[in-house]
Amino acid sequence: MKLKTILGVFVVCCTCLSVQAQQQFRVMEYNVENLFDCRHDSLKNDKEFLPESPKGWSYNRYQDKLKKIAKVILAASHEQVPDLVGLCEVENEYCLDGLTRYSPLRDAGYRYVMTNSPDERGVDVALLYQPATFRLIGSQYIGIPYKEINRRPTRDILHVTGRVVSGDTLDVFVCHMPSRSGGEVKSEPYRLFTARHLRQAADSVMRVRKTPHVIIMGDFNDYPSNRSIAEVLGAVKPGRKIQKTTLYNLMDGKEGGTYRYRGEWGILDHMIVNGMMLNKKSRIRTNYKEARILTFPFLLEEDERYGGDTPYRTYWGKRYHGGYSDHLPIAVDLYIKD
Repeated sequence: MKLKTILGVFVVCCTCLSVQAQQQFRVMEYNVENLFDCRHDSLKNDKEFLPESPKGWSYNRYQDKLKKIAKVILAASHEQVPDLVGLCEVENEYCLDGLTRYSPLRDAGYRYVMTNSPDERGVDVALLYQPATFRLIGSQYIGIPYKEINRRPTRDILHVTGRVVSGDTLDVFVCHMPSRSGGEVKSEPYRLFTARHLRQAADSVMRVRKTPHVIIMGDFNDYPSNRSIAEVLGAVKPGRKIQKTTLYNLMDGKEGGTYRYRGEWGILDHMIVNGMMLNKKSRIRTNYKEARILTFPFLLEEDERYGGDTPYRTYWGKRYHGGYSDHLPIAVDLYIKD
């Protein structure tokens, strides 16, 4: 009996140690649909979001927008808020200060890094991070040489490097690819061009790091099967054979979508990792099942025209609708060996 008791305690202790040997690390991405302040920037075409504009953007509406974004991030929390949050369509640091310091998110302790792109409308990408679980090492902005192909300026790609609790380095890319304005066929070459620069940046990281851990997230304005993702990035759904430096799209094949167009759901927001992070022995790892689209009921409303649910957005054209965003957020859980 004593031997059985000792063995039982031993098994329980081993189980506890196994659980404690890894920590959950949550990553989220969200296109927040035009988070603009109410002030005119003379260097940007932001007149669409001013109090005197036809949209009637106001300080009260801006404050309500901050509260709603904070609510989404807090709803995505488990035992703690997400460790990393990639944001698309943020105008400037004033908006991020408002979100991290003066909204319901103020007690979460987020810090942030963001780009300052030549985008004509002034929208950028940003990364919120928890300094206790992601120690910032550095960041850089990858500009897209748009003049080479006679295009308008687009958003820079944000590359952030940090150290996690295991002591390993995590490289994070946040991007918002050129829009489909003018039609998919006409605009596709610009997304292909931008995706090549993203792939080159990811490849350079994977060449330098002995054990590279790379995660790419953002609004790609393309679906999983489109060339910018499936061919240029080579990011497809993980299969049986995993290669260390191959990119894998964890959103490929997920049910539903992050954006709805004319009654059809599609995935425009993606969470992509390199093969190293899909290795069960890796110190920072995840798997396909850990990635998901966040479909909180308050983010959806009935689609009166096409039926079913659709994102509860802030604007319908120029008409203020008072919702959250025209996109749904996505998230993935990583597991880090302690």
